[in-house]
Amino acid sequence: MSSAPRHLATRRRALAGSGAAAAIAFTGAFGELFAGTAAARGHRGYGPLVPDPAGLLDLPKGFRYRVLSREGEPLRSGEGRVPGNHDGMGALPGRRGRVHLVRNHENRSGAEIGVPTVDGLTYDPMGKGGCTVLELDGRNRVLGERVGIAGTAVNCAGGPTPWSTWLTCEETEDRAGTNGYTKDHGFVFEVDGADPRRTGAVPLTAMGRFQHEAVAVDPKSGIVYETEDAFERPFGLFYRFLPEKPLGGAGSLRAGGALEAMRVPGVPDLSIVQEPGARFDRVEWVPVPDPLATGTAIRFQDFGPGGVTHAQKLEGCYWGGSSVYFVSSFARRDEGSAADHYGQVWRYEPKRCRLALVVVFGPDTDVQLPGESPDNICLAADGGLMVCEDGGGAQHVLGVTRRGQVYAMARGRQNIGTPDEPAWGEFAGVVFSPDGSTMYLNCYTPGTTFAVTGPWH
Repeated sequence: MSSAPRHLATRRRALAGSGAAAAIAFTGAFGELFAGTAAARGHRGYGPLVPDPAGLLDLPKGFRYRVLSREGEPLRSGEGRVPGNHDGMGALPGRRGRVHLVRNHENRSGAEIGVPTVDGLTYDPMGKGGCTVLELDGRNRVLGERVGIAGTAVNCAGGPTPWSTWLTCEETEDRAGTNGYTKDHGFVFEVDGADPRRTGAVPLTAMGRFQHEAVAVDPKSGIVYETEDAFERPFGLFYRFLPEKPLGGAGSLRAGGALEAMRVPGVPDLSIVQEPGARFDRVEWVPVPDPLATGTAIRFQDFGPGGVTHAQKLEGCYWGGSSVYFVSSFARRDEGSAADHYGQVWRYEPKRCRLALVVVFGPDTDVQLPGESPDNICLAADGGLMVCEDGGGAQHVLGVTRRGQVYAMARGRQNIGTPDEPAWGEFAGVVFSPDGSTMYLNCYTPGTTFAVTGPWH
């Protein structure tokens, strides 16, 4: 999890204390974000946020939430307690209108409440991360809650597959013998929300061992795109995985495949590109020499003349229309990036091998305007976009319309600081139900999962 740029943090705290919603500055071609979707005409958001008397979640008038699960409560399966650090999440369709909500837990080895170990679903008994699965009926009533996978580490984000399973990603490169682990970590695992034992706890090693963040699957070719959120130079890479059995269903990614990293000729670091609409008509994919990183982390490996293209804080990733979109949450020179920015959304078109910078977040001309660090991101049922902020001060879920209008959809009210110095846990895992009627959302700390319903456009 990241923090806001230092010069924005004070301003964010002032806004939070006054109860004002943060103003956001975006620039770019917003229609690009929603290719293949039906945007609501004239949509300007849902109005101001109404303070929640229960002190959990502020929403616009007419919307309501249901708390589905909170950390520390007993799992309905009896397997233990609900783990903490709620992060990325997928809403998978089930039978008879049910939804399988697969939830990541970004727990490290010292986590107070880890994912309970379960026979047949545990990769490394010393790993505290993993996924839990909530089964919901059509009215968002919880029918069951159980462990989906255990014994993994730092499960941050991931992505759904076209065959309705969840790919959960470990955001770590720790090896066996580090931090008490008994196995190497840094892999992607598949979780079947309907029957977790169908997928078990098998690392998809051919997809690489690195600090994974999110994935998106091309529903036509089966190619899997992956982001890497590395914390030091050289920063992460954008990858594609060409499976041996594309679109083969649950378990098919175990068959292996080829891992490649993106190279944009003449662009060693995406942060140097600052102008929305900038386009690169030549993108190359370079084979990864050692996907398991047995000797050297992938981003340090020798990719030959021209190298590969790096970027700081590569996080959210989703498929829309005929393209894959991915997010760079921020870039900072003082941390090693080539240039500064407050968040970017990139679009890659596989058919044309074309990359474009679609949207830039944050201050455009006024450095006092907060609005930075997009993290989890998803397409909304109304054709717009929902973005989880990952910064300091007040925490919002922000909506973006096709015309570029930005509005606050939710604000966290659970104070994890003190009355004099309040702080709020960030949002994560925003996702919509398969029928578009419900927005599911996590508060990272204290771990809380919400179902939000109301008059969606």
